[in-house]
Amino acid sequence: MFSEARPGISTTSAPLLSFHQPSTDKTFLTSHFGPTMKDIYKDEELAVPEGVKVTIRARTITVEGPKGTLCKQVKHINMDLKLISGPKGYKVKFIVWHGGRKHVACLRTVKSLVENMIIGVTKGFLYKMRSVYAHFPINIIIADDAKSVEIRNFLGEKRVRHVPMLEGVTVVESKAQKDEITIQGLDIEKVGQSAASIHTACLVKNKDIRKFLDGIYVSERTTIEKDE
Repeated sequence: MFSEARPGISTTSAPLLSFHQPSTDKTFLTSHFGPTMKDIYKDEELAVPEGVKVTIRARTITVEGPKGTLCKQVKHINMDLKLISGPKGYKVKFIVWHGGRKHVACLRTVKSLVENMIIGVTKGFLYKMRSVYAHFPINIIIADDAKSVEIRNFLGEKRVRHVPMLEGVTVVESKAQKDEITIQGLDIEKVGQSAASIHTACLVKNKDIRKFLDGIYVSERTTIEKDE
């Protein structure tokens, strides 16, 4: 015979536990976890304008133009670089095989790198910087060879700040605007880093930067030769 049920214990069968089934929707998986598989083949193309010569050798890219020559190495990125000729000139083709999300993103990075090199050897890059001060005027003294600047009287300090420009970059005083200098060169990375070195040399320390806004700031980024 069956024994009596103990008090506090149910004799009915417990309901089955329901587990959440993971979604197999490709859109859901891609939006939450990225691509579900590697891309077998991805490529990008960049047209080379007339008057510019591009040479590729062992993932070393050399671009020659009217204003000069630039050379970059991308050996740390695993991709194929090819020159393709066509009826309207030739193109640079960037190819990645079996690349993940970050690896495929390198295609557009290297493409932008070469595109900036082409702009540099055809038009050149120019950054404009202006000094901002409330009481103590900032004195910017440019060297005779236009390869360095001296910054004096920043916040009334006696310290002289010397900032050299990177190779291929020159700095000149603007004639159109007071307290303005222009930094120009062919390599956008070196032009931008030279401007950043001037800016970081005049950072306010141990004061409220919301009140003390003195410094030298980039006011415009453009090219030496303007588009017609």
